[in-house]
Amino acid sequence: MVKAISLFNIAILRVILFISLFVGGISPASALFVSPPKDPMPLIKETFPNATNIDDKQGDPPVWRIYNDQDIIGYAFETNDIAKIPAYSGEPVNMLVAIDPQGNYLTTKVLEHHEPIILAGIPEQKLWRFADQYTGLSVKDRIKVGGNRNEGYVAVDGLSGATVTVMVMNVAVTKAATKVAQALGIVKKQQSIIQPPSTILQDQFEKADWLQLTGDGSIRKLYLTNEKIDEAFVGTDAEHIDNAPADEKQDMFAEIYFALADVPTIGRNLFGDADYEWLTSALKPGEHLVAVLGNGYSFKGSGYVRGGIFDRIQIHQGENEVSFRDLDHNRITDLYINGAPSFKEMSVFRVQAHHELDPGASWQLELLVRRQTGPVDSLFTSFKGSYDMLEKYVDTPPAIVPEPELSLTQQVWKERQVEVVILLILLAVLLMILFFQDILVRHPTFVHNLRHGFLAVTVVFIGWAWSGQLSVVNVFTFLHSLMSDFSWDLFLLDPIIFTLWCAAAVTILLWGRAVYCGWLCPFGALQELVNQFARHFKIPQFELPYAVHERLWAIKYLILLVLFGISLDSLALAEQFAEIEPFKTTFLLKFDREWPFIAWAVFLILINLINRKPFCRYLCPLGAALSVTNNMRLFSWLKRRPDCGTPCKTCAKECEIQAIQPDGVINMRECHYCLDCQITYYNDEKCPPLKKLARKKRRGSELDIPVVVTE
Repeated sequence: MVKAISLFNIAILRVILFISLFVGGISPASALFVSPPKDPMPLIKETFPNATNIDDKQGDPPVWRIYNDQDIIGYAFETNDIAKIPAYSGEPVNMLVAIDPQGNYLTTKVLEHHEPIILAGIPEQKLWRFADQYTGLSVKDRIKVGGNRNEGYVAVDGLSGATVTVMVMNVAVTKAATKVAQALGIVKKQQSIIQPPSTILQDQFEKADWLQLTGDGSIRKLYLTNEKIDEAFVGTDAEHIDNAPADEKQDMFAEIYFALADVPTIGRNLFGDADYEWLTSALKPGEHLVAVLGNGYSFKGSGYVRGGIFDRIQIHQGENEVSFRDLDHNRITDLYINGAPSFKEMSVFRVQAHHELDPGASWQLELLVRRQTGPVDSLFTSFKGSYDMLEKYVDTPPAIVPEPELSLTQQVWKERQVEVVILLILLAVLLMILFFQDILVRHPTFVHNLRHGFLAVTVVFIGWAWSGQLSVVNVFTFLHSLMSDFSWDLFLLDPIIFTLWCAAAVTILLWGRAVYCGWLCPFGALQELVNQFARHFKIPQFELPYAVHERLWAIKYLILLVLFGISLDSLALAEQFAEIEPFKTTFLLKFDREWPFIAWAVFLILINLINRKPFCRYLCPLGAALSVTNNMRLFSWLKRRPDCGTPCKTCAKECEIQAIQPDGVINMRECHYCLDCQITYYNDEKCPPLKKLARKKRRGSELDIPVVVTE
């Protein structure tokens, strides 16, 4: 026994030596380093080997323009200049992105990051390989991390162990690239509501005269007086040119009627069946006819004679501008409709399909009025008349309201909603166990099986499947966020971690840190299951004397203080030294990393074969951080008797993590809420005070002599 204890003491000394090396700055692996920021210019030159000139970064958003002689061959930009999105560490990952003039990604490189998960867990080359996946994709693509190509998305492979980091990188790249492409005119800004184009109802026709069609808006009018034209040129060089005399100010300058003539009710009534059929027979799918009838100022002008262009009228619809050439023009000599006035000019213009005119949407006819200011120079102004299609003439599909683009946080929560729901169910089960603990502990076998099953779920699902291991790094990140610009988005990026922190906060407030450390910590659960396995196979267990054990408690608090002090200077450096926690190796990276980290994690797991949870008891900085809040707990549901500690020592001897002091008081800073002491508390075959009370009752019943009554 003495030899075994000596071996255990040697093991503890080795652990302390490892800690001193860590805190002293001697890293067990070369993976601990700080990634220096990279100069983007060499990467730009490498991407564009044929570049003859690279402009300085400028514009809004700021962009490098890369030239080959006079031709632009690409653009480059940094994501931090455009989409500065904090990653897991709270700092953004700055990326260099290069695209060609068509909006295709040419390269994506990491310039700077502060992700400790990369610095001390995953080779940086894997991060570069993730970024290389954008090459060949387009800024028009909807890119997502993980999953299959569906719903219009292009999937890129994620990075195991750094999911949040690469999702933030993806959002930064795509958001910045979209803004640049929109600013450069490579892509158009998407509308929030998409209205599919209407189609004209060709089978709808009503006989109507001129008064009816102009009265209901089927035919619209643009009417201009001389006075309005003169006013339009006030303040210009043409202000006093061709002004109308005072007595002619109110006279007509131009009167133009216009309509969409391929609507049957409009076209057939205007031109008659024969001419309507002739005009529409040559129309191709997507083409339309616009009738323009005018008096006064000529809407035709003379340009179409010289160059085939009608330079006085245009059609505007949204961002589209439709100009007409002589090939689009048909002159009308007569109108078929009753009641129409006479017109000096009558024309029908064909709107070709590539203009994408929507017959159901509003459009405007623009008339340009020009005044000559010199032999060559002239000034012009324009006037617009609006045309709104009547609903009865067209079939308009319902508008498509695209689902609003989810934020990064919403995407993450949507993808992990099933896991969150299952975790919430587990937490509800745990709360039920805690609330009904006084009833459950009266059934020892059931409670032990329930606890071991819960711990197995914690290890397999919360730990390995969901990577839901809390860390002291989370504590430092939270504290630094409070001291700077606090943002919930940073903490909501990992739904499992956020949910577990909420659960930890609630249980700490109600019962102290014991519940999280004893039930929800995957590494703690793994240690306990390993120890339970050893006990099942009768492997000898060794405990340090209570006086030694009590002093070793201080180690984890010292580690916490050292890490906190380092974090005040550099959070990234503190996160590297927080590798004293084997959590990342065990659950996040699943032992896929450098051998010293694996050896450390395996050692801390296997030592549980002879002693229960030594890492939790002596080394865990997260447990120390949670213990600081112990005085906040509202309830103390672990029952004790006056006999506990004096003279009874049963619970103290049975407590496998030695959280019960010699005087019988439970140290809630060290307790893991396993409920073993409560099982003993209610067991009248194990608890000495209960056994003593049972003996007294039996004696009383034996001394109770029945009285015999005789007659």
